[in-house]
Amino acid sequence: MRVLITGAAGFLGSHLAERFLGEGHRVVGLDNFVTGSPDNIGHLLENARFKFYRYDVTDFIYVEGELDGVLHFASPASPIDYLQLPIQTLKVGSLGTHKALGLAKAKGARFLLASTSEVYGDPAVHPQPETYWGHVNPVGPRGVYDEAKRFSEAMTMAYHRYHDVDTRIARIFNTYGPRMRQNDGRVVSNFCVQALRGEPLTIYGDGSQTRSFCYVDDLIEGIYRLFNVGYTDPVNLGNPAEFTVRQLAELVLDLTASDAGIEQRALPEDDPKIRQPDISLARELLGWEPRIEVREGLRRTLEYFSGL
Repeated sequence: MRVLITGAAGFLGSHLAERFLGEGHRVVGLDNFVTGSPDNIGHLLENARFKFYRYDVTDFIYVEGELDGVLHFASPASPIDYLQLPIQTLKVGSLGTHKALGLAKAKGARFLLASTSEVYGDPAVHPQPETYWGHVNPVGPRGVYDEAKRFSEAMTMAYHRYHDVDTRIARIFNTYGPRMRQNDGRVVSNFCVQALRGEPLTIYGDGSQTRSFCYVDDLIEGIYRLFNVGYTDPVNLGNPAEFTVRQLAELVLDLTASDAGIEQRALPEDDPKIRQPDISLARELLGWEPRIEVREGLRRTLEYFSGL
């Protein structure tokens, strides 16, 4: 196959490009480096089956030749990013999705949208199944990301129903691993970097809010399987093992043998209190579930950050 990946120099996009290349496919990568990094794809540039273009996908996308797939991963994806880049986040979720879908339609290509568990907002249903419609504040500070992704899902389904585009929607829950940015503001990268520097680990509120952490290799396996299965409705991809933020902090302190302790700060507005995927559909449809336990995943992630 020949596929195009938007956001190819990002955390997830670079791993996804690597996976498709590893399977023998050809990859065209697009990224404007707003949150992605050339370092993430430097090792791929020598591969003759990988072509990269610096490009803003909110503009019209033209690519020569046939495409079998378009995978739309371009977007700021951490709270720090989308709070600092609210307009860009809304544009890449709306205009960017529209342009990527238009390319898939023109090429007769399969389309996969990287959506998010944030479409569920601060959920009133736990764990969250794909049938839950969510509890989102559209005018809150996090709404720029939540609503951009909800719009992108609606646009994807509209192209499927009206233009008969072959589409997939992956609702991605918290994912971590190598190539995360040190300063991206996500809880795993924050804890790893702080622990390695001997600094107190920062938690917001009392740390009782829960998250479910999926190692990047597991997630990419789920995305690859979803791309190759004929199913158009959203599919949750994440690790159902639920941790409080405080439990995660204590685990990182243990793995690094750090005695720096924990520092509490005020809870951000609209921060979800609970987050856990129901992956029954992914298990049935894809034969997929995470294999790498959080302790092992954190060990690998700490090893990555210690080498920077």
